[in-house]
Amino acid sequence: MNTKVKIAGVEWKNPVTTASGTFGSGLEYSQFVDLNKLGAVTTKGVSNVPWIGNPTPRIAETHSGMLNAIGLQNPGVDVFVKRDLPFLLDYDTKVIVNVCGKTTEDYCEVVERLADYDVDMLEINISCPNVKEGGIAFGQNCFAVENITKELKKRAKQPIIMKLSPNVTDITETAKAAEAAGADALSLINTLTGMKIDIHKRAFQFANKTGGLSGPAVKPIAVRMVYQAASAVKIPIIGMGGIMTGEDAIEFIMAGATAVALGTANFTNPTATQDVITGIEEYMKKYHVEDINDLIGCVK
Repeated sequence: MNTKVKIAGVEWKNPVTTASGTFGSGLEYSQFVDLNKLGAVTTKGVSNVPWIGNPTPRIAETHSGMLNAIGLQNPGVDVFVKRDLPFLLDYDTKVIVNVCGKTTEDYCEVVERLADYDVDMLEINISCPNVKEGGIAFGQNCFAVENITKELKKRAKQPIIMKLSPNVTDITETAKAAEAAGADALSLINTLTGMKIDIHKRAFQFANKTGGLSGPAVKPIAVRMVYQAASAVKIPIIGMGGIMTGEDAIEFIMAGATAVALGTANFTNPTATQDVITGIEEYMKKYHVEDINDLIGCVK
């Protein structure tokens, strides 16, 4: 039984990774999960300089999910390459570094900094607000998606995965823009913009007013968007959004995802990634599937 998949020439032992921002750089979860068993570990967002994130409160539970307004808090690329990357390189798993920034130059700086390190892939979080364009996220404008992808491809030595925002009218347009600019793969979806109000205090739950909705509540939307994107582009897709079980993962794979990422599930079940890998294998045995690749995009 083969669970190996290949994305942009990089072979994973199985199609399961972590969603950025939900697993740190693996250190926090290594006491619960054998990182060697994961197809890849996707790190928390890494910026060119330290980010303090948004003011608190910035986390809230919702029905079948959660809202977060963390604001990509991280210690910056210098700390990452000295502290986190050496830890990850001790494991037999692929390393995907999530990159964030507030300008195209910010992203480029991180990508150039990582060029000579033993990193397998780079995931570019284009849901960040573009400060030079009035705060609209890079990923909400096709021209911006194409421009930043082209600039990063000029500098990157590793394959580039563009992480798409679902907060758009048509996900296929941004997917095609990224592909046209040379993206090696896509990941989707990022969180959906949501809001929660404390009716007792008559105030917003978050200091930031809005937050990103994730968890099982967004899964049907995520599956639909993965299907649409996979139908519109030829590059591989990493699907995410509310995956809790192996069956959830199989649904994304059948919709066209080559691999999947688990996010919110890690907060309620720290062994979720391993459980999903086991669940995929059990499904394959049950239905006599010899190769996971036979399931990719099998629903038309």
